Amino acid sequence: MGDPGLFTPRSVTWQLHGDPMMWVAGIRALYLQALHPRAVRGVLQNSDFRRDAWGRLRRTADFVGTTTYGTAEAAERAGARVRGIHRVLGATDPDSGERYRVDEPGLLLWVHCAEIDSYLHVLRRSGYPLTDAQADRYIAEQRVSARLVGLDPADVPASRSQLAAYFEETRPHLAAGPEARVVDDFLRHPPVHPLLLPARELLWRRVAGLAYAALPPYAHELYGRPAPAPDAVTRRLRTTGTLLRRIPAHVRWQLPPKHILRATARLGPAARPAPHKVP
Repeated sequence: MGDPGLFTPRSVTWQLHGDPMMWVAGIRALYLQALHPRAVRGVLQNSDFRRDAWGRLRRTADFVGTTTYGTAEAAERAGARVRGIHRVLGATDPDSGERYRVDEPGLLLWVHCAEIDSYLHVLRRSGYPLTDAQADRYIAEQRVSARLVGLDPADVPASRSQLAAYFEETRPHLAAGPEARVVDDFLRHPPVHPLLLPARELLWRRVAGLAYAALPPYAHELYGRPAPAPDAVTRRLRTTGTLLRRIPAHVRWQLPPKHILRATARLGPAARPAPHKVP
């Protein structure tokens, strides 16, 4: 048997991250992350987000796929690469002139928690079968991902209650500043080739709109745009999840970079992620 990686097929993470609703959850995470002024400022001041936003999305998805389904060596190497990049980057507060590092633990923790909360929230609300105990186990497992980006796992929420307490503590520091508006504008109207404009209007706007609708109420208030009633959002999430899950897994997994296919080739067909395998 090959190297099962840092999480292994016996983890909740292995099963959960194979679900197609992870794409909607990833967009929700971007909306949420952008509400932390210091965190989003670090992104926009160190990259041309408007021109390379698609590349950033792909790199994030590749990192999640590598750390979940890759070998332990590949996961550690991906983490070291991220830490190396963050170590030399900084950002400037335009109001105070303060210069700060983008790898401040507080900023890394916000990015991590916004991602984990989004993955868990969207998948469960869209019908992915997960008990509260399994959700707690997932959050605890994700302290491994937190370590890879430079956090001390002991400082990272390890349960739903701890995650909720973290968001309650952080909410006063959130705002939809100019940088958040840049991210919001991209997610609503991403630049595409003229031939892809119909697809953007038909598909992307619906997906991005659903991700926005799945945000917590305080995020809608900060962005200043209302969302449909919670029951309506839940129905849309369940409908979307049902449709995407009807696409055969072997077809979905053909999309680059094919992390799951490589993992099953390394470990055997029993390693294929599926909801009924959640421990």
